[in-house]
Amino acid sequence: MQSNHPMMKSMTVVVVGGGVVGFSTAVCIAEALPYCSVTLIADRFTPDTTSDVAAGILICSPFPDIPLEQQQRWFKETIDHLLAIAQSEQASEAGVLLSSGWQIHKELPVDKVPFWSAFVLGFRIMTDRELKRFPDHKFGQAFTTVKCECSNYLPWMEKRFRKAGGQVVKQKVNDLQELSSQGYDVIVNCSGLGAKSLVGDSQVYPVRGQVLKVQAPWLQHFIRDGEGQSYIYPGMHSVTVGGTRQVDDWRLEVDPEDSQDILERCSSLEPSLSRARVLGESVGLRPSRKNVRVEREMVLLGSRQVPVVHNYGHGGWGVSLSWGTALEALGLVRKCLHERPPRARL
Repeated sequence: MQSNHPMMKSMTVVVVGGGVVGFSTAVCIAEALPYCSVTLIADRFTPDTTSDVAAGILICSPFPDIPLEQQQRWFKETIDHLLAIAQSEQASEAGVLLSSGWQIHKELPVDKVPFWSAFVLGFRIMTDRELKRFPDHKFGQAFTTVKCECSNYLPWMEKRFRKAGGQVVKQKVNDLQELSSQGYDVIVNCSGLGAKSLVGDSQVYPVRGQVLKVQAPWLQHFIRDGEGQSYIYPGMHSVTVGGTRQVDDWRLEVDPEDSQDILERCSSLEPSLSRARVLGESVGLRPSRKNVRVEREMVLLGSRQVPVVHNYGHGGWGVSLSWGTALEALGLVRKCLHERPPRARL
């Protein structure tokens, strides 16, 4: 079916979720399918999303049951999309920058060369001379990747979405049934941790992350402990230091003990941090799942079978896989629209 087919002018798509995955998906659909009217509905927007807490550095751990080639494609499509922004005049407004540094390991990792290593820039194994400053670590990887700061990126994406004709609504959706009266042709679920209640997915669980923003403009390189517990990510306006990985912990309040622990761990990697001024602390709940869910299903809403495209459960890798899984979701939306029976014209 051609995209300029007259019947398709009136297609309506709703995206639920206003984080980096929701806005990426909404932008992909609105830009690729001009015959669709796309609405994004969320109860929280920047700066109050999980994405806003994320340091937004592009690396990733693999999901166990998704083909590695697919995960490589998602990562590559995302980093290529962000590299193009980083190399454009929009970079500072969009909050996208290049960041070089080291990922260090106390023990030899199973994957000395991670699945994403071909898509970051200049990936190599660290030399003994470089590792010398990290005496507790025996192996490391050096590379340049992208850092995507969502407090800039989300407003920039919202502007891009509106420019493509998208509409944004602030509203809490507790149940997909609430959307049945609107008669949407396709519903796209990018609700992250909200999917637990929105679609009753018991496989979604929070992994609590606490970070501090500190003023340390002399730090130019990121340092990440391979286990992902401790990290130092210099950004546009401050340095993000973290973190915690507390499974099934729903606390959104800042824990002073965690902050103390984070500062001690990160200062052992970078002693000058002990002199850095703390600018703020924040907590985010990673929307974790054994495997990210990017698939479609038919759901009975009222008396109507409606296609729902799911795109959630990215855990700590929402920014890293955002554009790739958005393109995947776009492909599923196209399929739903092209297979859709013509609506009765009354």
